[in-house]
Amino acid sequence: MLYDIIVIGSGPGGYAAAIRAAQLGLKPVIVECAETGGVCLNRGCIPTKTLLKSASTLENIKHSENYGIIVTDYKPDVEKIVARARNVSETMSKGVDFLLKKNKIDLIKGFGKIKSENTVEIDGNREITASHIIIATGARPRELPSLPIDEKYVISYKTALFPAKIPKSMLIVGSGAIGVEMAYFYNSMGTEVTIAEFMPNILPLEDEDVSNQLSRSLRKSGIKLMTSANVESCVVSENRCTAGISTKKGCETIVCDQILSAVGVVANIENIGIENLGIAIEKGKIKTDNYCCTSHTGIYAIGDVIATPALAHVASAEAITCVEKIAGLEIAPVDYTCIPSCIYTVPETASVGLTEKAAKEAGLSVKTGKFPLTASGKAASAGNRDGFVKLVFDEKTDKLIGAHLVGLGVTEMIAELVMAKKNGITAREIADTAHPHPTVSEAIMEAAAAVHNKAIHL
Repeated sequence: MLYDIIVIGSGPGGYAAAIRAAQLGLKPVIVECAETGGVCLNRGCIPTKTLLKSASTLENIKHSENYGIIVTDYKPDVEKIVARARNVSETMSKGVDFLLKKNKIDLIKGFGKIKSENTVEIDGNREITASHIIIATGARPRELPSLPIDEKYVISYKTALFPAKIPKSMLIVGSGAIGVEMAYFYNSMGTEVTIAEFMPNILPLEDEDVSNQLSRSLRKSGIKLMTSANVESCVVSENRCTAGISTKKGCETIVCDQILSAVGVVANIENIGIENLGIAIEKGKIKTDNYCCTSHTGIYAIGDVIATPALAHVASAEAITCVEKIAGLEIAPVDYTCIPSCIYTVPETASVGLTEKAAKEAGLSVKTGKFPLTASGKAASAGNRDGFVKLVFDEKTDKLIGAHLVGLGVTEMIAELVMAKKNGITAREIADTAHPHPTVSEAIMEAAAAVHNKAIHL
């Protein structure tokens, strides 16, 4: 059968591309060598959030006396926690299968390799053709030379998400989203956790105020943080890991049961045929234009294989933009300045746009409004007052250029600020928008009001 689009990969980018193509009257096909839904549904976002829900439930039970409830006998059942994570992932994966069938999209299981600008070979014994090819093959865990992964003692997120048992101690190398989320989960389960971060702050891509707040919260929960720390060696002996770490204070040795390497991902671009067509690569990523077209006409790339934020919602946005461009629609490219970032620890963090520091470094005159959740009635009644809302505005235009939140439920609140930034909303307009009381979202209104000295609850 002649298809209009071949999509290699069925993650949030791949299946979104195929579904949007079908909606536009095109004939797409997906080639997938693993589970439907890709890493996100099966070994990433979804099982992670399921584990974190179990962890937060356990934490609530531990502190139930603060809410007037006495629980005397409880313990985590790791086997059931992991089984639930697997079940949720399988359910979501089946949901994607259903959507593909509903939209009459063919799904071919096998390893896809591009043979020409119109042809993809599957498992070396079958070929399919199409007018366009979209590469959505995702990424895998990055491996440090000093920290080779064996998935037993030195593990990646793939093993960390489905543990057979909970280790007594763990060193987590890297403090991005994966590092801090897994730190929260394992610490809640009773593991003695240490985080080693190469940069001066954890969450190095976030606003420094957010980083500092989460650092305090993690330390309060018993997690040890080491920043400006470089893991230089790792020795496994007698079922224990010994890591040599250089810091500003000198060399330190950490002995633990397991090490989780959480230092980012590497694009899956090997052996998929792009070298045969001379498709341009830069720093391990496929080069594309604003509409995800590679250097070879008719071949596109989206998601973790290109040099944009490695986030599921980014891949989906790129997929839709890419397919709509193929279909000949007049559309704007993805606006990466309006992409939210969320981390699901307790407290949560969420952000969009420029940090205060980045805005100033870009030569902008800025004004900031900040509201602490210690003053939030909803946060106080929920028993979680750690955090704040920090908004960054252009001083000349009063428009929102950055939002940085840490605290209860902020991953559900950030969309309001993404929309505000995308539509050029000002501090005065946000401050004049009534927010329901009592909610944590009132902090957004109060932070904006603080810019014009209108805050009521500060």
